[in-house]
Amino acid sequence: MEALPLASEVTIAYEPRWAIGTGETPEPEDAQKVHAFIRSLLPDDRQETTRILYGGSMDNVNAEKFLVQDDIDGGLIGGASLKPPVFQEMVDIAARLSE
Repeated sequence: MEALPLASEVTIAYEPRWAIGTGETPEPEDAQKVHAFIRSLLPDDRQETTRILYGGSMDNVNAEKFLVQDDIDGGLIGGASLKPPVFQEMVDIAARLSE
């Protein structure tokens, strides 16, 4: 399979089609498998530098489970970003994990 052509720096967000708008989330390990597959499609010299975000229903309850996965580089936060205490907790989780 040919690598995806990338003209410049990009960030990719992935959410399963069945989860869009439903509030349902896959198991973090299943999302990891898809993120790893997406990363494998990138040119060799971009695999480590391209950020791949989980774009589904991430919140303060499940954020850590997604963010500890090897190929999930962050989250594209939707509804949880409209709840300041929830969003702050997610920021704190991400900061702690990046130390």
